[in-house]
Amino acid sequence: MQTPHGHLTYCSNIHPGERWDEHFKTLQDNLPFIKNQLSSNAPFALGLRLANDASIELSKPERLAEFKAWLAANDIYVFTMNGFPYGGFHATRVKDDVHTPDWTTTDRTEYTKRLFRILAQLLPDGMEGGVSTSPLSYRYWWQGEEETQQAIKIATENILQVAETLIELRRTTGKVMHLDIEPEPDGILENGQEFIDWYADYFLPKGIAHLQETHGFSPEDAKEALLTHIQLCYDVCHFAVSYEEPQTIVNQLNELGVRVGKIQISSAIKIDLRENREEKLKAIQSFDEPVYLHQVVAKDMDGTFQKYRDLPEALAADTDQQTEWRIHFHVPLFIESYGLLDSTQGDIVNTLNVQKATPFTQHLEVETYTWGVLPADMQKPIGESIVRELEWVRGQL
Repeated sequence: MQTPHGHLTYCSNIHPGERWDEHFKTLQDNLPFIKNQLSSNAPFALGLRLANDASIELSKPERLAEFKAWLAANDIYVFTMNGFPYGGFHATRVKDDVHTPDWTTTDRTEYTKRLFRILAQLLPDGMEGGVSTSPLSYRYWWQGEEETQQAIKIATENILQVAETLIELRRTTGKVMHLDIEPEPDGILENGQEFIDWYADYFLPKGIAHLQETHGFSPEDAKEALLTHIQLCYDVCHFAVSYEEPQTIVNQLNELGVRVGKIQISSAIKIDLRENREEKLKAIQSFDEPVYLHQVVAKDMDGTFQKYRDLPEALAADTDQQTEWRIHFHVPLFIESYGLLDSTQGDIVNTLNVQKATPFTQHLEVETYTWGVLPADMQKPIGESIVRELEWVRGQL
């Protein structure tokens, strides 16, 4: 939907279907209802998530033509895609496999190029398009600094291949599109500061030199091309778990000229452990489920932080020196607290206030995908849940 502060949509990774036929069926079953509730007389936006298998099927001209006709008939448009989860994302153990294959692989590179070729055909004229993606790799797959740096080197080279594809697609189609890299706890780029350091100190110098050498770009043109086509995905949940303030990150990005492709509007769980500690730790156990990673960042009394790969590790290691936990669990946006547990809803409000004051992107995407693994008393029909999420966000804009 068009709002005064950007195009607002939700990510279809909430809907199951790793093959295109399955996913298209869930879109057909849910989108008309959601649109009618929120945007009955105006175009409605969809943030499309395609698994690798679905992307291969939708690349067939006849399937893409069928989908485009359905979008047009229902007054729905696509301006952003989620290219982070490559394979299974529902009814299966995901955990750290959400990063598989990572940016050190040809599979990830070719999948992402394929998504952009599809998006170039779906994107309305005059709009920029984006595809969000993983933060290079999962850091615990790499042993030591030397292995990690080698992974960063290969990943960066593969991302530069995508940048070249986007430069060529702009030349041939006129469509401006960007890869939006999404920092996540325990990714190689796990927070905004690590993304900024990688981008400024490694990616830009390497990328400028590459485009000069292989394509004859001037340094100025190479830098502008990279800033245009490789951007940041600001996932509010992830930044909140890392205790990062949106205004601080946006200021740093602005100083460097680095752009934000989209805001993924999402909420984490927050626990104040200074009161009712035992009761709160017991309450959070109901969120310990086997599908997704729920990284925890704990704040100690002295202001330092302890990081845990998943919720069971944090529960096992808890000490009375910890005053607050933030947990990677994309809980519903419109709920501020869950009994004894709180959410980082305030971080969403703060981020959207920054966006309203000094817009730093035109793409806003709700990404609440954990409905199916929430405690039973929080689960509602999916269409109604999505409508409520989008209504809440629209009320903040």
